[in-house]
Formats: sequence, C-alpha cells, structure tokens
Amino acid sequence: MSILDTIGSVSKGASDKAKSISEANNLKRKILYEEERIVEIFTDIGKKYYKNPNEDPATLKVLCDDIDTRRRRIKKMRFELNGIRGYKICPKCDAEVNERFQFCGRCGARLPDVEDDDFMSLEPNDYYTESSNNFFNADSNKNY
Repeated sequence: MSILDTIGSVSKGASDKAKSISEANNLKRKILYEEERIVEIFTDIGKKYYKNPNEDPATLKVLCDDIDTRRRRIKKMRFELNGIRGYKICPKCDAEVNERFQFCGRCGARLPDVEDDDFMSLEPNDYYTESSNNFFNADSNKNY
C-alpha cells in the first residue's frame, strides 16, 4: 500500500467519524426539541383543564395523541442514536449490547429492532422525558 493510499484511508476514516458525530448531535438536538414540546403540551393540557374542568375530552385527546406521536419519534431517534454509537439498549435490564446481537448477553431478552411490528408501541410509564427529570413518572406514589 502506498503512502497516498494510507493518507486517503485515514482521511476517509476521519470524514466518516465527523459525519457520525454530526448525525449524533443532530439527533440529540431533535430529541431535546421533542422532549421540550412534550412538556409544553402537558402544560397546555393543565391550563385547559384548569380553565374549564368540563372541557370536551376530545380537545384534550388531540393533545394526548400529539404527545404519543412525539414519544414514538423520540423512541425511534434514540434507537438511531444508539445505532450510530454501535449499540442497542436492552428493554429488560437497560444493558448496552453490541448492535450486531439480537439478544441481551446479561438477561437473554430479545433486543428491539425498528423492523419489529411492536417497535413503536409505548410503555405505559415512559411518557416522561430526560429533560423533565422524570417529573411525569406515573408510578410515583408521592403525596403532595
């Protein structure tokens, strides 16, 4: 291999790495936007209910559907982000597993894949966002 081939190979590797970093940062920015919007929608729901507790449920349902749509986008973007990083997250034990594997090495659970029919289904209590510091965790038993 000549010196020019070596230089070309190194520059291609650096270019690919820069592209991956750019894609990862773009996904992180999009995820943050969606999370912030979810918090705003929750606020809108609270304001609407506070102003009129007898509000037509269909009005609030539209906002709830918007939240679910955004949660699905976030789920897919996080999956893509982890793919850029080269791993998947186990849905059972939260272990980071190499993206080439189909099963978790820690607990044996099947790892998610975008092609799965149920990939876009949502967990009942995963509507909180990282930026809201789990504020919306439905399983909270705190008395305020």
